[in-house]
Amino acid sequence: MAKFMENAQVISQREISEGIFDLVLKTENIADNAHAGQFVSVYTADGAHLLPRPISLCDVDKEAGTIRLVYRVVGFGTTEFSGLKEGEMVRILGPLGNGYDLSAKKALVMGGGIGIPPMLQLSKELSLSGMKQSDIQVVLGFRDVCFLDDEFEKYGNVYIATEDGSRGTPGNVLNAVAENELSADVIYACGPTPMLRAIKAYALENDIECYLSLEEKMACGIGACLGCVCQSTDVDEHSHVHNKRVCADGPVFNAKEIEL
Repeated sequence: MAKFMENAQVISQREISEGIFDLVLKTENIADNAHAGQFVSVYTADGAHLLPRPISLCDVDKEAGTIRLVYRVVGFGTTEFSGLKEGEMVRILGPLGNGYDLSAKKALVMGGGIGIPPMLQLSKELSLSGMKQSDIQVVLGFRDVCFLDDEFEKYGNVYIATEDGSRGTPGNVLNAVAENELSADVIYACGPTPMLRAIKAYALENDIECYLSLEEKMACGIGACLGCVCQSTDVDEHSHVHNKRVCADGPVFNAKEIEL
């Protein structure tokens, strides 16, 4: 799969929720080759911080040649990115990782926290594949403040869960699935590990095909350093142990392939 190192131009950036930024970048080749579930590595301008930060693709506009990254500020790198202004340049590598299998007839698209942004591009691609809006069931889990939820509504039916009960179903995404009596022949999910672990158990219990996108700290982003491995049910051809590299073999896995 082709990867490109580019200096991308900032088209726009705004803070859409406290500490969560929405960054649009103009690319030469990355947008043309990107798909839902993939990510890019974003490099800082500080030479003392060599490792890039992996950020999932929230939206891809192939016609405009742009990618959209929605990320949370958590450290030095993302703090620097949050200060980028229109017209400035930032170095990125991508698209990286694999994507989702879009062969579903009826889907549950489940996102939690900062795992919500990449599910927007997935919902868009499912819609473009010909799926009916009623067959794209989007379940989003928030701690309290919601973001991006209105953008999902043009692609599927949206259900919300909030931990504080301020909106939608009180609790988590699986509480929302139960309350709204949702069913599907495939689950796509991205979010924190406890959420993914619960979704995997739910999928196995109900015999539903399930694909999980893992969130993991990464170093090289291309599978060389083995810094982002997860435990797998089979032996990896690269490391010859029960590991898979989240950056290169994932970040999207069939739930049956991995241990959480």
